[in-house]
Amino acid sequence: MLTVNKHLPAARGLAPALIKRAASVGLDWDTRSKSRFDAHDSAGRHLGVFLPRGTVLRGGDALVAEDGSLIRIEAAPQAVLQVRACQARGTATDLPRAAYHLGNRHVQLEVQADCLQFEPDPVLADMLRRMHLIVTEALAPFEPEAGAYGEGGGQHHDHAHEHEHEHGHKHGHDHAH
Repeated sequence: MLTVNKHLPAARGLAPALIKRAASVGLDWDTRSKSRFDAHDSAGRHLGVFLPRGTVLRGGDALVAEDGSLIRIEAAPQAVLQVRACQARGTATDLPRAAYHLGNRHVQLEVQADCLQFEPDPVLADMLRRMHLIVTEALAPFEPEAGAYGEGGGQHHDHAHEHEHEHGHKHGHDHAH
């Protein structure tokens, strides 16, 4: 097994020719949101991936193995529900309203210009259909939003100590960016 423990978000710093030649590994969202997993790359190598807790992989990221080789991450197609506004009966606010309701339920959500995408959930699908939206099953890569504070990348909101600048609330906290 080849150990992998370095993550390069969006393959930053690598020449496009290098990343294009690299072996690839297609992973679904569930696996890409784990910091430890086994996989096989396109070169047939067994990979043992050990990344810092909280690391999330995105399509286009690169991993570096212990032997210095590169592995390109691809978002593998997976089962998703796609939500679109109904052109005949809808309004311009239907899709944003659906995004609001899904976000209010803390659903991992991919937002596209004309479509929302999330992992299958029959209860949510029924709710959206009652809102006169078109919900279809699909097999597609899934890249949900990172959220307001991002993911991985060192940003977190940790309540640790007092500091001088104001945020509209009255308790100490630490910003690690």
